[in-house]
Amino acid sequence: MSYDAIVLAGGAARRLGGADKPALHVGGRALLDRVLDACVDADATVVVGGPRVTSRPVRWTREDPPGGGPVAALDAGLRATTAARVLVLSADLPFLDRATVRSLLDAPGPDGAMLRDPNGRDQPLVASYRAEPLRAGLARLAAAHGDLAGLPLRELTAGLDVATVTATAPLASFDCDTWGDLAAARARIREHGTVLDQWITAVKNELGIDVDVDTKTLLDLARDAAHGVARPAAPLTTFLIGYAAARAEAAGADPARAVAEASRKAADLALRWDGETPEKNTEAGSG
Repeated sequence: MSYDAIVLAGGAARRLGGADKPALHVGGRALLDRVLDACVDADATVVVGGPRVTSRPVRWTREDPPGGGPVAALDAGLRATTAARVLVLSADLPFLDRATVRSLLDAPGPDGAMLRDPNGRDQPLVASYRAEPLRAGLARLAAAHGDLAGLPLRELTAGLDVATVTATAPLASFDCDTWGDLAAARARIREHGTVLDQWITAVKNELGIDVDVDTKTLLDLARDAAHGVARPAAPLTTFLIGYAAARAEAAGADPARAVAEASRKAADLALRWDGETPEKNTEAGSG
């Protein structure tokens, strides 16, 4: 589905002492960049806030007046879009993923869909909306109040018929409003059960590559190279696997399949190499 993305990044961050919240890092990457990664396939991405360096090109705009609140910011962002469907996100969602974005875009709500967090609360800044009902709602509010500054989002969304979506990733709606939230996000991203997946995703986004990574195969290969050849062989071998995948993709082949095939060849080589050690030869001769 074609869509434009609007990311609200101009809040005052009062509970963070006025810190530049979108620039704060979780897992070595700015919060804003993490959100931009989740909507990388948007036709256009508009960030409402002060311009800064980002991981990919975006269009910048500001609400009028600056600091006028989320409704005014959403109106400013919407004015810079043309798609019939818009994705609306806050800039402080370190665990938002592309699968959640896709589920919001695919939901059948008449006016759109918003995420419902694990505590049952609807999240209007993790949502997709049909642009026309959203524009009409903003126009009604402007006519009723004179301007949009300081209005709560619920006054806008109460007039919309939206579906609710429960994310398969329970942390998709986790936002960083306080220093405690930020510390919790930094701790969660290092949890043993998910740290490798989080790291691989971060590296792929940082390098601008999109390839499926068979973590188990590569770790098994690294183990075989380290044990059968020498410990430094592990990172060097996996680097060469990556190079082989890049070369295969340049030639029009499937890079994921190239990784699997190159890993198999290198693992077999490591086992043959290990089989030629003096200890193994002695054992074979004595047999």
